[in-house]
Amino acid sequence: MLRWLTSISALILSAFATVPAALAENPVCPGRPILADLRTPAQTSIPAQTSIPEENPAPVPAVPTESQLKWQEAELGAIFHYDIHVFDGRRYVQADNRISPIRDCNIFRPDSLDTDRWILAAKEAGCRFALLTATHETGFGLWQSDVNPFCLKALNWKDGKADIVGDFIESCRKYGLEPGLYIGIRWNSRLGIYNFEPSGEGPAKERRKAWYRDYCERMVRELCTRYGPLFMVWFDGGADDPLTGGPDVEPIFRKYQPDCLFYHNSQRADLRWGGSESGTVGDPCWSAFPTPYSHTRSNESESAHLELLAHGEPDGRYFVPAMADVPLRSGNGRHEWFWEPGDEDNILPLDRLMEIYRGSVGRNATLILGLTPDDRGLLPEPDRKRLAEFGHCIDSLYSHPDAAAAGVGSVHTLKLDKTRKTGCCIISEDTAGGERIRRYRIEARTPQGWKTVCEGRSVGHKRIERFPAVRASRLRLVIAESVGTPSVKQFSAFYDKDYE
Repeated sequence: MLRWLTSISALILSAFATVPAALAENPVCPGRPILADLRTPAQTSIPAQTSIPEENPAPVPAVPTESQLKWQEAELGAIFHYDIHVFDGRRYVQADNRISPIRDCNIFRPDSLDTDRWILAAKEAGCRFALLTATHETGFGLWQSDVNPFCLKALNWKDGKADIVGDFIESCRKYGLEPGLYIGIRWNSRLGIYNFEPSGEGPAKERRKAWYRDYCERMVRELCTRYGPLFMVWFDGGADDPLTGGPDVEPIFRKYQPDCLFYHNSQRADLRWGGSESGTVGDPCWSAFPTPYSHTRSNESESAHLELLAHGEPDGRYFVPAMADVPLRSGNGRHEWFWEPGDEDNILPLDRLMEIYRGSVGRNATLILGLTPDDRGLLPEPDRKRLAEFGHCIDSLYSHPDAAAAGVGSVHTLKLDKTRKTGCCIISEDTAGGERIRRYRIEARTPQGWKTVCEGRSVGHKRIERFPAVRASRLRLVIAESVGTPSVKQFSAFYDKDYE
């Protein structure tokens, strides 16, 4: 009898031991981890103990996938907007473009098209990945589509045989940038689609919606299977909710692009928009988020949700790092994602670009710059020069530290070679185990003694801290609050002469 009871007990304990492993599977996005303790094999069984667990255990930080780590390490990317209305000679008006079809597709004729020069310009700025609008609000496709007849096949240009998507991806790989695509399916002015909804009423509308859903899925499958591994795909305004009749594109990505960053639909976002097109995010900015998706049509304009997008949530269950985006041509009150004639004076000045960099990359986000090839098929020379200046400035300011350290623990000290002026530090966490730092301060050893020069909360992949320059012989990072043991990948000091 005792032997029988022992066997039954062993079976029950064995059954319970599998529970954490099952919980590790994300019910919305299979294969995507949620929490650090659910990823660690040593923690996938119930430990042999009899003590009662704590009522309020310390939160476990959300952890990234390998693709999300690559996203954060990239820091800076570019998105090239190109569509048929670049050739109409008029200013782009988004509201009109979403509802007014282009009558003659043969105005599209970029006779000097050179995607190599696009990518080289982005590389000069320090970009590590680049995206292209494969299709945007007109519905026109920049590839040889067998699904969408309104594409390069329909043109007289190059006898209808051009493939700009293919050329772009080849150029990315040639010059060492990760390639990605932007797919616009939420609006299609040629087909009369607005917010995924066709015009009309009743059964005819529902049939058209079902047809458009299938059309989108087939087009996405085509792009996912023709060009090899992609770094990221960005759906313009999201890919909608498959549970309410929207295109079901996420399983296509899971099957054909398993390592590609997916952004986004109402069920999954591997990264999140930072809440504005200013190129900056909030302070603090955490990579953790309360949901595995960033936003839906129902909440994308709510002020409270925009705040959540800008800041994240330190103890959120999901790792959804931030993206900041801004067009290069957004000076003087302009905000142009597409090229327009006579817009060269609206390129952002270098000092503003550096402010944007520090307010995005320097706050734990990845920055995407919007670039605008012209009607010749070239990136204009003033844009290229500004990108080169931007890349040089980043390198000169932040690539050559006066001192650097790394390690595990709550206190990290830098010894400078002598007492000297210093006014900037960079802090980076090892985020593979999640973001652990919750509050920190930086102290300087001045001739008068130790002095706190700045304080902050989130760190994540990178935090750039600037403070009024002081003369110091040492700097000390003190992590005042953390979840678990913090791991600092970089603590470095610089002298930023532009910030006295």
